[in-house]
Order: sequence, then C-alpha cells, then structure tokens
Amino acid sequence: MINTGLVSVTFRQLDAAQIINLAASAQVKGIEWGGDVHVPPGDVRTASEIRCLTEGQGLVVIAYGSYYRVGLDESKQEAFELILSSAAALGAPVIRVWAGKTASAATCAADRKRIVADTLRIADLAHQQNIDIAFEYHENSLTDSVLSARQLLEEVNHPHVYTYWQPLKHMDEAEKAASLKAALPWLKHVHIQSIVNGQIDSLESGKAKIAAYLGILQNANIDCYAMIEFVRQHDPDQFIKDAAVLNRLVSSYD
Repeated sequence: MINTGLVSVTFRQLDAAQIINLAASAQVKGIEWGGDVHVPPGDVRTASEIRCLTEGQGLVVIAYGSYYRVGLDESKQEAFELILSSAAALGAPVIRVWAGKTASAATCAADRKRIVADTLRIADLAHQQNIDIAFEYHENSLTDSVLSARQLLEEVNHPHVYTYWQPLKHMDEAEKAASLKAALPWLKHVHIQSIVNGQIDSLESGKAKIAAYLGILQNANIDCYAMIEFVRQHDPDQFIKDAAVLNRLVSSYD
C-alpha cells in the first residue's frame, strides 16, 4: 500500500506546529522530520514534543531525515549516537542517511569500503532500538546511479538497511524508471517532486511521470510512503494543491 506524506525540510521557514497543521489540512498520512532545523540531533526533548504533536493530529512519524554522511569522520559531523537518540525519542522507525559525500565515479575503493563498514556499524546500533537505516537516493553519493546503488546495497547486505528513491535530475525518464525498479528489493520510501527546466514546479505539471512511478510501486506490491519534498516557491498553498494531486494519484490504486 502506498501512503502519502510530507518531508519537513520542504518548509524550513515554518515551525513544527505549522507543518503539522499543514500536513493535516492536506490530508497526507505522515511526516518525515528533518534533523537540520526541526529535530536537531541530541535534542531529545524537542523530538519527544514533536512526536506528541504529530501523533496528536493523527499523523505518523514516517522517518528521521538526518544529514549523517556515512563513512565521513564523525569529528566533522554530528555523532551518529546523537542522531539515534533523537530518532528514538521521535518514534521514527527509520533514519535516512547519506552514502558518502562524493559522486560514485569519484569515490575510491578505500572510501567505498569505509562507507560499507560504517553503514554496518550504524545499522547495528539502530537495530538495538528497532530502527532501520535507509540511504538518501541522491547525486554526489554512492546512490547516484543504478549500478552504484545496487553495488552498495549488495555489499552492505544488512537486513535493516534500505534505500529511498527519487527521480534524479541527470537521468532521462527511462533511466529513472530503471533506477526505481532496481531499487525495489531494498526500497523503504520515495520522495516526490516535479522538476521542469531545472526548477521545482507543481505536481500537476508532472503528474503523468509521477503516476508512472507510482504504477511501478503498485505493480511490485510495495508498502511505502510517497512524500512530497519541496514545492514551488516554498509556498504552503502550493503544497495543499500538490498533496491533492498526489492523494488522487495514490487513491486510484486502492
């Protein structure tokens, strides 16, 4: 079953209560809370409060969207243990992380090996709290191509490590569809956006493409959240319109 959601970083300019009210008004099912603004790593009090507010509106905490770069020296970023403490207090069933900080073609074998080893380490730590790990699917990381993403997930080979998916800008539509199909065995959730001429546009403008992605998920009988990440001009009213489009597309598969 596909459910709809919102990624909180879509509205960094809004506070948590405003985002929750917006999500509820748009009739999406849940929120992925970001670690850069709304739920800072290690701030368990804020995480607990946002969990209560989210669930109090009948919404699900879908995930904790961290900016942890797997394999990067922890002296150069927040320690994973701080991220894990916030995710646990938030009640997030999965932590989103980034597979390194360089494009797959520019990542040497030693760095790739370090990313795999660190993924296994944090996955074991998270599993102790019944939390999964999922990679951001993004440029300038080891999930920037079909082959690299598959290689990474096969090398990690951990039962609690997954990946997100989103349409990458450098891929044509055939490549985007192929990348989604390749990710299906490890897929956790998807991020949804419509990009026209390099800019975020309305979901109405890209609904045929989005419907095709959702069709791939439906045909594979995938349970996940399709979450809106970024809207045109960071406009809350645009999100309401986009959510209506996404809800209609998803409901067509019920």
